Amino acid sequence: MDGGGRYLQSMTAYPAAVVATRAASDRQPPRIRKFFGSSRSVRRRSSGISLEKRIPRYLGTWLTLGFLSGVVSLGLWQGGHLDSFIREHGQPHHALARALGLGLESITISGIAEMRETEVLAAGGLDSKLSLPFLDVNELRERLERVPMIESATVRKLYPNELVITLAERRPYAIWQNNGELFVIASDGTVVDLMQDERYINLPFVVGEHANVRSKEYFALLDAAGPLRERIRAGTLVAGRRWTLKMDNGMDVRLPEKGAADALARLVKLENEQKILEKDVLAIDLRMADRIVVRLTEEAALARAESLKKKPMRGKGVDT
Repeated sequence: MDGGGRYLQSMTAYPAAVVATRAASDRQPPRIRKFFGSSRSVRRRSSGISLEKRIPRYLGTWLTLGFLSGVVSLGLWQGGHLDSFIREHGQPHHALARALGLGLESITISGIAEMRETEVLAAGGLDSKLSLPFLDVNELRERLERVPMIESATVRKLYPNELVITLAERRPYAIWQNNGELFVIASDGTVVDLMQDERYINLPFVVGEHANVRSKEYFALLDAAGPLRERIRAGTLVAGRRWTLKMDNGMDVRLPEKGAADALARLVKLENEQKILEKDVLAIDLRMADRIVVRLTEEAALARAESLKKKPMRGKGVDT
């Protein structure tokens, strides 16, 4: 204090030792920093993920629908009306979802050329009694891909009430007849449909056991036939070894097991030079490379026999 009773230093200033002690006490203990990091990082971790993001989306909606559908189902079951309700309105959970505006009201199908929309709906088991929330898109996709005509399928939900289906079809390649039944086959021989209508009537026609998996051989023969291609109506695989072609006039052309393309070239030449396909012939056998065997119709055979009888016999000079 000075002579006037006043302190020589300010009362608000602290000695250096006091300041250093307080600064040390303000610093976070090393052990806390080691395990928890800074106070800022602790706060970040506690508030980094909001409560809304931790809860699955639409959880409340699903819980509400599940509870209400359970109550409705229990009531109908106890009242003995569940079966009749299902027949008329579908499963209770679907009916409840439809009542809330989540029914299956619109279905968009793309990628179909051979199939009809009604066939796709029937294959997927889709009808107006279903609802979008309870429709399993994975199960629906697997069900559609079990259809032989469908190679792949994609299914998407568009809430509140639309379903989008995108399909990739197998391409019909030929008609296969086996054991009296007709099938539509793909290029690899897979049966994709039954021949039930005239949609596939213009497809190439193969006949016989395993002719479906050998159909590419038949297509090669059609290409080798050149100008006669349009006159070939079917190919029959005989004993799994060779092909017999059925022409548009009913004539059979028997091809060899090896060198079938060369045999067809001979047939083209015969047609150009002698119009062999216009003759009264039932079958042309091209299985031997050095000769052609022709089977005449019954009328042609009788006419030929009569003409041979009228020819003079050698050494006698009379007709026979």
